Order: sequence, then structure tokens, then C-alpha cells
Amino acid sequence: MRNDQLKGHLDLLLMQVVDDEPAHGYQIVCALRERSDGMFDLAEGTVYPALHRLERQGMVASDWDESGPRRRRVYRMTHDGRTALRAQRAEWTQFARGVGGVLGVST
Repeated sequence: MRNDQLKGHLDLLLMQVVDDEPAHGYQIVCALRERSDGMFDLAEGTVYPALHRLERQGMVASDWDESGPRRRRVYRMTHDGRTALRAQRAEWTQFARGVGGVLGVST
């Protein structure tokens, strides 16, 4: 999938992955690829700017994890992020239901 096709959806996908479990950027990239059966095989250069934007907006927070061989920034959801995620999930579900109805496919 091209990055321009993700426009408007990337934040939702990132927040869902981080909400399921705090993770560093590469783990998030891998989770997106695995959960989407390879459809969302995103470059780290796409994911990191979005994570930084979400952090500036207060949706995610990060801390350095120095327990492994390399220091890594681990992202976790904030309370505001969880609230926003619930709202975005509801909006997306409603949108997908409408598109499915027009296309004649169940969602």
C-alpha cells in the first residue's frame, strides 16, 4: 500500500498497535506488517515522524529503554490518546460500514 493511501489512517493504526502494547518504532513497523499480512510494510521513515507528531499532540508518550544492547525509545499510549483512539475507531467503523453498504460487501 502506498503511503498516500494511508493518509488519515496511519495515526489510527499506530495508536492501536501502541495501545495493545508499548513498543519501540521497529516493533511497531513489524506489528503493522504482520497484522496486515504484509499490506502495511512501511518504512521507518514514515512511522517515526508520525510517532513524533502523536507525541507532540499528547496521544503517545515515550521513554528510553536501556535494558537491551541498544538504547531504544519505547512509545506508550496516554489517557488522551486512548480517548482519541476510541473515537477514531468508532468513526472508522461507521465509515467502513457505509462504504461496505454502498459496495455491497459486509464489514
